[in-house]
Amino acid sequence: MSKPIKFGTPPGVKEGDWFADHDDLYAKDVHRGRGRGISGTAKTGVDSIVMSGGYIDDDDRGDEIFYTGAGGRDRDTGRLISDQTLEERGNAGLVFNQAAGHPVRVIEGLEIRGKKRRRATGGYRYRGLYRVADHWMTPGKEGFVICRFHLVKMEHDDDISPQPEAVSTTEGVDADMTPLEAQVRRYINSRQLARDTAAANRIKDMYRQTCQMCDLRLVVSPTGEAYSEAAHIQALGKPHGGPDVIENILCLCPNCHALFDRGALQISDSLDVIDGLSGQYRRALTRLSEHRIQVSYVRQHRSRWADRNGQIGVFEL
Repeated sequence: MSKPIKFGTPPGVKEGDWFADHDDLYAKDVHRGRGRGISGTAKTGVDSIVMSGGYIDDDDRGDEIFYTGAGGRDRDTGRLISDQTLEERGNAGLVFNQAAGHPVRVIEGLEIRGKKRRRATGGYRYRGLYRVADHWMTPGKEGFVICRFHLVKMEHDDDISPQPEAVSTTEGVDADMTPLEAQVRRYINSRQLARDTAAANRIKDMYRQTCQMCDLRLVVSPTGEAYSEAAHIQALGKPHGGPDVIENILCLCPNCHALFDRGALQISDSLDVIDGLSGQYRRALTRLSEHRIQVSYVRQHRSRWADRNGQIGVFEL
């Protein structure tokens, strides 16, 4: 019988601890998924991940990680051979973490070697707890669509004691869930993509998959099919608490979505696109009359980076 999911740092374990292999990680309750990079499912959430150089799109910046989800990889060559999907159990679990605010233990593989199946030959180091700040789908370096997760290091004061998996009640919804957590669980259990909601689809259809910030329409097929992403202005889940309504969603290309989620692009109260690093005006946000964006959402988005450049007041003009 496998161990139950537990969020947080296990007793007796501290950040920076070294582990010899997956068996050692399992024995110390650091990573339950022997041989797997993601420990968790759509129903439980994810309590830990292991980074072992398996995906070339991974971008580790220390306190900030852009992590590639699971799936689509050939077991023999280690290369991607198909698109990833948010329906894969580990990816769906990370989406649930984002909505529910559950932390993820991050374990780093050391001395990664191997041309095909890359492995950590120097053991593993526990990096601490991270939160899932955002996720999106985007073309990867190998030509297939990947699930991209933005992980942000949690402060030590945010550390929590490990908690066991909640006991499920009827319809796959746990009694102690918040309404948002229950909603996301229902989406995943019914095999709907957690962010592929009616509101998100409506926005993308409204703008014909054209980016509201740069007017790029990314055509991805000979038949003219285009790809865009629905970006929530005030982010969903804890600690931001944004609603999943069209007044809080933008239709963006993958590049503008990534810049917006990191505050490099922001929106003024007058709905102009602003360079979030310099405070300079870029252009007016493309907006149809039926798309009534609420200023309270853009103010909350800007407030997340107010201390970075001190220009929050300028954007309110």
